[in-house]
Amino acid sequence: MKDTLKRFFKIDERHSNLKTEMIAGITTFMTMAYILVVQPALMVGNAPSLIDVNGILITKEAIVVTCAVVSGLITLLMACYANLPFALATGMGSNALFGGMLVNGEISFGGIMSMTLISGSIFLLLTLFGIRDLIVKTIPSNLKIAIGTAIGFYVAYLGFKNSGIGTFVNGISRGDFTQPSVYLALLGLIIIAVLTAKKVTGAILIGILVVTVLGIPLGVTTVPESLFKVPSFEGLSNVVFQFDWKSVLTWSAVPLIFTAFCGDFFSTLGTILGVGAKAGMLDEKGNFPDIQKPFLVDAIGTCVGACTGNTVITTFVESSAGVEAGGRTVFASVITALIFFAMVLFSPLVLMIPNAATGPALIFVGFLMVQGIKNIDFSDFTEAFGPFAMIMFTIFTGSIAGGISSGIIAHVLIKTLTGHYKEVHPFLYILCIPLVCYFIF
Repeated sequence: MKDTLKRFFKIDERHSNLKTEMIAGITTFMTMAYILVVQPALMVGNAPSLIDVNGILITKEAIVVTCAVVSGLITLLMACYANLPFALATGMGSNALFGGMLVNGEISFGGIMSMTLISGSIFLLLTLFGIRDLIVKTIPSNLKIAIGTAIGFYVAYLGFKNSGIGTFVNGISRGDFTQPSVYLALLGLIIIAVLTAKKVTGAILIGILVVTVLGIPLGVTTVPESLFKVPSFEGLSNVVFQFDWKSVLTWSAVPLIFTAFCGDFFSTLGTILGVGAKAGMLDEKGNFPDIQKPFLVDAIGTCVGACTGNTVITTFVESSAGVEAGGRTVFASVITALIFFAMVLFSPLVLMIPNAATGPALIFVGFLMVQGIKNIDFSDFTEAFGPFAMIMFTIFTGSIAGGISSGIIAHVLIKTLTGHYKEVHPFLYILCIPLVCYFIF
């Protein structure tokens, strides 16, 4: 059985082993497990359920179940079709945008799913016609490197924010260091760093588990009454294939669809290039071979997600945690997918993992990813200004889509205004039009 798995997943060919791949798959899930808690919280709010403007009852339990199932299915598709150790789930950004409007009664749940489906369909068409691949290849090498670096800073930002080590409400400042959760997060970061320095396999996962256990007596980790719970399927019919096409036939829907599309596109682009660079999957020109395959999976994921009551499905930057843990084959993604499926029954386990445990893991992964900044060529200012803007905007706005869009616009502007306009690919000029609209809307 063991030899069969190794041959099927080509584990020896990628110089890995079953144990390492399993740890990588588990690590990826542990760092992105928060989405199963955050997604229903953003879409429904603090209460267990809400009734939208069309009188449809939306429950957190239904969102959790569909989110877990779809995340598992699309991650499995990424493994089987694209042959990549990447995991997918509902991406941060569009869920916060749409969820806030849903909770405030500004839009119906069906309207959100309709807009998400349109966004995913556009994504799918661009992928099938090869336009997404063209967009990637027309981006200069310096910008591609900066994308991975910017993603690294964003991952670290999430870690600081989620763990409470830093606060980002009224400017950037230190968190409340009187809280035990903050001390545990710092301890987790130290544990991960020391174990990594000693080349211990699964250092990130070990750090997460240790902090989770230590958080029990300190009241940081909440132990559920039961680790097993059969979900209630009562509310699933209200979120599956729930569309409200009337909401789309308004001018206000245009910027919302565009925002969802841009957020999905650049988040996926940044993640694939960033995580791919960390895994050594880019070619000598900084391109990702067969990039249309993960793009296609991502586009299909968004369409399937919309049909099952989920906002934009995207490739998660947290996949880098699994790659850093040694994941190089699709077996890691299969493990991640299976755990997502299991969470339908063992959802209480997800609630048990505190931010104090996942936060330091994200900070450490961010540190590892920003090391790519050393490969940016700073000898030509017109080539370096775009990457600088991209990284700074990502850091200080906390937005991957905004940061990457800013970097591309800055690159085109500096080249054009200094007389180097011929060095810019014509497609970049066209791309800047919707990017500018993205900021305006």
